Amino acid sequence: MFHMRSKSPPRGGIPRGLATTGPVLFSYGFRPFFLGAGLWAIGAMAAWIATLSAGIDIAGSYGAAHWHAHEMLFGFSSAVLAGFLLTAVPNWTGRLPVSGLPLAGLFGLWLAGRLALLATDLLGLTLAAAIEALFLPTLLAICAREVIAGRKWKDLKVIGGLVLLSCANVHFHLAVLGGANVDTAARLAIGAYVMLIMIVGGRILPSFTRNWLNKLGRTDFPAPYNRFDTGAILTGIAALASWALAPEHVLTAAISMVASLLHIIRLLRWRGWTTHPEKLLVVLHVAYAFVPLGFAGIAAGALGLLGEYPVMHILTVGVIACMMLAVMTRASRGHTGRPLTASPVTNASYVAIICAALVRPFAEIVPSHYHVLAAASGALWICAFALFCLEYGPMLVRNGRSPRGAA
Repeated sequence: MFHMRSKSPPRGGIPRGLATTGPVLFSYGFRPFFLGAGLWAIGAMAAWIATLSAGIDIAGSYGAAHWHAHEMLFGFSSAVLAGFLLTAVPNWTGRLPVSGLPLAGLFGLWLAGRLALLATDLLGLTLAAAIEALFLPTLLAICAREVIAGRKWKDLKVIGGLVLLSCANVHFHLAVLGGANVDTAARLAIGAYVMLIMIVGGRILPSFTRNWLNKLGRTDFPAPYNRFDTGAILTGIAALASWALAPEHVLTAAISMVASLLHIIRLLRWRGWTTHPEKLLVVLHVAYAFVPLGFAGIAAGALGLLGEYPVMHILTVGVIACMMLAVMTRASRGHTGRPLTASPVTNASYVAIICAALVRPFAEIVPSHYHVLAAASGALWICAFALFCLEYGPMLVRNGRSPRGAA
């Protein structure tokens, strides 16, 4: 479990800047943050189910419902985002990855935030929120430094997403401290994640699909990025911004309907059905399919046909969690030198998270069965991430090569 200096580095070499001493867990950003995200996804959801079913108090004066919403958006999801960016940004910029003690310190800051919100009555709400709010700006500063130093100006779009998330997190805490509604902050955060998925997904989905088809000697490649993709992304961002600020306005419905149609076409242009033999690729396309579904949900909500929380859960569990699990599994395999193919355990985790995404919105749609449906979706969620931890946990804490460009 510890790196040792070797005269013969593993095939592909050790990326420059990668820690060669100390725990393997802190050798590369995806390792601690993907493992932490998987474990926290299980623990936080189990605590929420216990609250719903047994009335167990968690998070003290912060409030159990606020804590649950916060920890899904800014606890679990921010860890996955950190693991991805700390691994992908060095590939994009050609600069040194954050590794060793600095990485351990950043992970410790994320962990401190989780503990602080569980100890609000001990620390006080203001101090607990202040501790928790440190992580995202720190991650933002690290990523911005690397993108600017590497002069990768096109990747500033991703930095913009981190700015939005940092602001949304502070807004969420201030709303809790002031006794105000947190839904606007939650919509802003969800919108930031979906924006990042539209941007980064448009980079990795067609690329991974093309590479896989090329290996098979096929030429039915997905359409390359062009102005249509730019238009679809910009329309999607406009729909998300309108939803964040005016979720029940007719303009939100109109823009979201257009965004849904454009992203259906965008997904079809990537020819996801050609990847059906390899579920590691299929799940990326399935996760992205929740994007147009989410925009359709926003439109329905704006017209009064669907409640706000079913819309949020289509986006959080369907778009965000499904895509994050898909990326976690692929990146973990690629960066530890495993074959890029899904195992039966991985496939089972995909089925569980997709089912959780399909079941969860119905908890509010059928309120008479709210607790049963919410618990069922939560159990499926826990199953998905327990399977991830079972299979990928050992990969993340053991030695293995981390080739550049695997994410």
